[in-house]
Amino acid sequence: MLEISKVSHSFGGNSVFSDVSLSVAPGSFYFLTGPSGSGKTTFINLCAGSLIPEIGNISVFGEETKNMTNYELSRMRRRLGIVHQECEFLDHLSIEDNIILPVFLAGLDPLKERANVLELMKWVGLYSKSKVKPQELSGGERQRAALARAVIMSPDIILADEPTGNVDWEMSQRLLQLLVELNKMGKTIFISTHDLSLVRLAKSYVKARTLRISDLQLSQAGADL
Repeated sequence: MLEISKVSHSFGGNSVFSDVSLSVAPGSFYFLTGPSGSGKTTFINLCAGSLIPEIGNISVFGEETKNMTNYELSRMRRRLGIVHQECEFLDHLSIEDNIILPVFLAGLDPLKERANVLELMKWVGLYSKSKVKPQELSGGERQRAALARAVIMSPDIILADEPTGNVDWEMSQRLLQLLVELNKMGKTIFISTHDLSLVRLAKSYVKARTLRISDLQLSQAGADL
């Protein structure tokens, strides 16, 4: 599903990874840890095809990202759900319309998906906020809306970059539960985080693996996390 083979990459003139390899099976649950600036966001962007590795290969669904055209990358990303650190929305649209936007961009009929969108908003606890504009939501509500938007196309892989970085512990647990539910539905989950308490909590629910970025390498973190 996701294969990283001998990848080396630099960002802003600084080396981030050196000869990194990883094989991700369908239905896996991964945490990606490391200090700020260690390369967690770069790793997520490489997996999403937003960045192309300078050396080595990244294969998503059997296709190497470096060989894909922009059109092919766009189609591949329909099978990815990406939650960025900053939840960017179109402020002139309601939350419901923001969540359904990927459906419209994929050339599908948004009207046929309205029922699914409303059901999804119930799932993330935002049904009563469907007509609200993004700027009226709290930080935790924006994160849940971003997660709903990321999964509206029923992606196979969810890449979440610090999804709990700007919310309190109670909301972090709620977001984690939603991601655990997605994993139990067969989705592959990748979460970058600096919150080791969240990692420990997750491991009481699912068989999650923890990877740490350190000294340009990606390594399995200790079992004590």
